[in-house]
Amino acid sequence: MAMIDTKKVRDVLPEQVLPSWRRAVLKVGSNLLAADGGGLTPRHAKALAAFIAASHADGREVVLVSSGAVAAGRALLRQHARGSSGLAARQALAALGQAPMIALWQSLSARPVAQVLLTHDDLRNRRRYLNARATLRELLQLGVLPVVNENDTVSVDELKLGDNDNLAAIVAALVDADLLLIASDVDALYSADPRRDPAAVPIAQVAALTPEIVAMAGDSGSAAGTGGMRTKLQAAAKAAAAGIPTALFSGREAATVQALQRGRLRGTLIAAASTRLQARKYWLRHAPAAPGRIRIDAGAVKALAGGRVSLLPGGVLGADGEFHRGDLVEIVDADGAAVARGLSQYGAAEVRRLAGRHSREIDDVLGYSYGDEVVHRDDLVGMNRPVASGQEVNA
Repeated sequence: MAMIDTKKVRDVLPEQVLPSWRRAVLKVGSNLLAADGGGLTPRHAKALAAFIAASHADGREVVLVSSGAVAAGRALLRQHARGSSGLAARQALAALGQAPMIALWQSLSARPVAQVLLTHDDLRNRRRYLNARATLRELLQLGVLPVVNENDTVSVDELKLGDNDNLAAIVAALVDADLLLIASDVDALYSADPRRDPAAVPIAQVAALTPEIVAMAGDSGSAAGTGGMRTKLQAAAKAAAAGIPTALFSGREAATVQALQRGRLRGTLIAAASTRLQARKYWLRHAPAAPGRIRIDAGAVKALAGGRVSLLPGGVLGADGEFHRGDLVEIVDADGAAVARGLSQYGAAEVRRLAGRHSREIDDVLGYSYGDEVVHRDDLVGMNRPVASGQEVNA
C-alpha cells in the first residue's frame, strides 16, 4: 500500500485563509495520541496544545474533544486486556484511560483542564442538553479548557461506532462555535483513497457535501477510511447544517498546526450551509413553539427591539399556558403581540414565580437557579429586528 507523499501534498494543497472565529471546537483523533508501544504520547499533542494556548492568548475560546482513553486504558492493563475485545471490556478500558488522557492534556496546558463526559442521551434530552451547555459556557467564562469525551462506560452505541467526530460536531452546535477543527493523521479529503490510488489528489475546499463528495471517503469500515474520513464528513455535514464550517487537517504536521495560529489552513475547508447566526435564527423563528407564552413589559419590549439581548426576570410580567425548561416559547407584549421567540431557561410555573424579580433573587424564590436569564440572548431571536451587540433586558 502506497504512502502519502507529504511534499506532493504541500505542492498541491497550498495554505488558505482560515475562517475568522472566536470560539472553536477542536477534535483530536486517537491516532495522534497513541504511542507506538502502547499508551499515550505528547509527541503530536504538544503542537495542538500550543495552538490552544495561543488562541486563548488572542482572546479566543477552545473546547477540546479528545479520543485516546481506550488506548490509555489498554496500556495500563496490558496483561489483562490482551484477550479483551468485547464492548464491555473496551468500556472498562475507556473508564480506566480517562484519567491519563486528561492528565496528558493538563500536563500540556497552563490553564486548568476540566473533563466533561457526554452521551447522546444528554444531548437528546432538552433539560440535560441545556445543563451541559450551561456547564460548558461557564467553564469557558472561567478560562478553563473543557476536554469533552463520550461517556463510554454507559454509552453502548457511541464506543462501538467510534464516533467522536460526530460528537465534536454536536458539541460545536451545543456551544455555538464558529468553527469545527478536526485534527487526524490524514491531511485532507482526497478524491480517492491516496494509499490505494496514486492519482488521488487532496481537495482544498468543499462548497457543499454532495453524494459525490461523500463517496470519496469510501466505506466507513474500510481501510480506505483514510483515518475515518466518512465519519469526518458526517460530522462536517452536521456542523454545516448548524452554520459552522469545518477544517480537516493533519495533526502530525507541526507546521500545519502552527499555521493555524496565523489563521492559515493547509487541509480541507468544508463550508457551512449558511452563517451560524443565520442557521440558528432561522430555527428559532420557524421551529414549532410550545403552547405557552412569556409576557413582558414595555421596557423589555423596547430593549428587545434595540438589539441582541437576554431577557431577565425583571422584564417579565408573567407566563401563559404550560411549557417546560428548554422549550421554545413565544415572547409577547402586554397586548399579546409577538415580540420574540426563545428557549426558556425555566418552566412556566417558575417564570410566573420569578416575574418582576431581580436575578439575584432567583435562588431565594425557587431554592435553585438555572442562571440569571429567563431566556439567554444566544437562545433568543427578535421577530423583526436585526441582531446587534449583546446586552441584557431587565426592566
